Amino acid sequence: MTNEERPFTAVVLAGDRKPGDPVAEAAGVSCKSLIPVGGRPMVLRVLDALEEGREVESVILCGPHQAAISEEEELHARIASGKVKWVESQATPSSSTYHAMQSLPDSTPVLVTTADHALLTAEMVDYFCSGARGGGKDVVVGLALHELVTAKYPETKRTAIPLADGSYCSCNLFGFLTPEARSAAHFWRKVESQRKKTLRVIAGFGWLNLLLYLLKRPSLEEGLGRISQRLGLRAGAVVMPFPEAAVDVDTVSDWKLVESIVANRTTSPDIS
Repeated sequence: MTNEERPFTAVVLAGDRKPGDPVAEAAGVSCKSLIPVGGRPMVLRVLDALEEGREVESVILCGPHQAAISEEEELHARIASGKVKWVESQATPSSSTYHAMQSLPDSTPVLVTTADHALLTAEMVDYFCSGARGGGKDVVVGLALHELVTAKYPETKRTAIPLADGSYCSCNLFGFLTPEARSAAHFWRKVESQRKKTLRVIAGFGWLNLLLYLLKRPSLEEGLGRISQRLGLRAGAVVMPFPEAAVDVDTVSDWKLVESIVANRTTSPDIS
């Protein structure tokens, strides 16, 4: 079976970065992944989307802590049945990802997402995985055009990287397609603490690239080419047509927005 045929294993990052998450406190729950959206914990919404997708065969859940699992009966049942494999989260998301991937054969394609991706759907999962498979890359990131996101949800504030052909937001979807892709987790560790500080992250790829970025010269394709050279592997992107793919829950205002989107989905099933 080739990598183009192997099903994905999904790794869901559900650990809290630090205690006392303000959104979890506002929601009255013990950890972020249990924040309810439409009356259902976010982590279960993510697991539902992965289960319904055609591309994903198995799921590894990194976090939340065991006490939180005991609080949520359905989550506990999924883990106890073996439907979802639970592993303790590590100190950082990149460490959790690397640790989870160590338990898998090198040939297994891995999809990484987060438990606060409450708007994730099976359609998004399959679109990303299919696009990642067809790109001939080692590591792939899901992106959405910033203008697409803000056109539909002008109230949301998303971190975006402006490039020559548009500004792009992360969709918290990452694909590791080949054995070579596993080395990307090491670089992720290096820049992880600066993920919201765009210039420092780009500086990690070299000062020439930082200068070119400041001049807004590279396109997305050119930028990915430079990243590929820096990492020594083939980096690619899947540009998602779903604005909701770029909306996660980082703040209380995000939570309120996501609640309203889910409510609209319930009353208007044809809205994605």
